[in-house]
Amino acid sequence: MPTVFVLFLLISSFAGQAAPPAPSAVDLARDLQRRYDQVRDFSADFEHEYEGGVLRKTITEYGRLLVKKPGMMRWTYTSPEKKEFVSDGHRLYSYVPEDRQVMISNVAPADDTSSPAMFLAGKGDILRDYTPSLLQMPGLLPGEVALKLVPKARQRDYDWLVLVLDRATLQIRRLVTTDSQGGTSTFVFTRMKENIRVPDSAFTFKVPRGVDVITDSVKR
Repeated sequence: MPTVFVLFLLISSFAGQAAPPAPSAVDLARDLQRRYDQVRDFSADFEHEYEGGVLRKTITEYGRLLVKKPGMMRWTYTSPEKKEFVSDGHRLYSYVPEDRQVMISNVAPADDTSSPAMFLAGKGDILRDYTPSLLQMPGLLPGEVALKLVPKARQRDYDWLVLVLDRATLQIRRLVTTDSQGGTSTFVFTRMKENIRVPDSAFTFKVPRGVDVITDSVKR
């Protein structure tokens, strides 16, 4: 339910000079963490493709993402079905208008990495919480690098995640995860803008009238 960096920009300014060696997985993860620590908020368009799982089919959805640290997110799905997942840093609201239902749960502690989405919102630390490795995967574009992160503690919602990064800026272009049912989620991010001063009010969720509200251990 993660992001971005620098340190790889000494390329071919000098004719005939060899390109610097590719960073190790640990170095890349460390640089990514440093880079992402400097990102206070960001916005992006996303494409979400889910493959496999119990139903063994592919679903593609589109929407808009807002993130502000620590722990605030708004995933607005616009097509083909409208959905909204909002975290105000304390509570997570899941709303599907067609179901006329809002689910409310507590946001996990700051050191909890049980959700790949919360990784994007600044939860956890890459080297502390994951074992990184470089991954050769199909579909990588020129200038991209894939970093696979396996959680050191077993997670309920996913087995591993892959971050596809722009090699020069370390901005996240894709986030790929698997779940316990064998499904794979791929988020492709475009038009990403960082440190744009997103207000806290962007993460306020008002429960629509006439819907069922289901709570999960929410402290009122």
